[in-house]
Amino acid sequence: MASTVFKSLTDTTFDSVEGYRQAAETANNPQLTQALQQRGQERGQTLQQMNAELQRQGEELVTKGTLTGEAHQMWQSVTAAVENNDEAAAERVEEGEDYIKNKFQQALESDQLEVQERAVVQQAYSEICAGERFGDFAAKQFD
Repeated sequence: MASTVFKSLTDTTFDSVEGYRQAAETANNPQLTQALQQRGQERGQTLQQMNAELQRQGEELVTKGTLTGEAHQMWQSVTAAVENNDEAAAERVEEGEDYIKNKFQQALESDQLEVQERAVVQQAYSEICAGERFGDFAAKQFD
């Protein structure tokens, strides 16, 4: 049975894939849109790896957002309608990436992951860190 921490990380990863999709839809700059779509695809691959671990443990795959994530995304949609621009898209990505990196980092520092879960999270963490660096870069570029 998957740990609660691993399930939560997988849920958050799904929410971030959705966040990238929404940010790409919000962005007006073609280069930013393309970069957001590419990062979203990379995050989607991370989600697939995490779902594969859930499947190995006989758990259900994460195929929809969390209630917390959905509420956050709904707020983002409202914000996007008002601030439909590249700066808003980049800022949301930066905020989301800071959040997910911190969550993964805390999980790795805890003793609440099973051995194989830890290996998957450690592998995912390198992609998460790349996403966090991208978020910082995008926010500076479009501020």
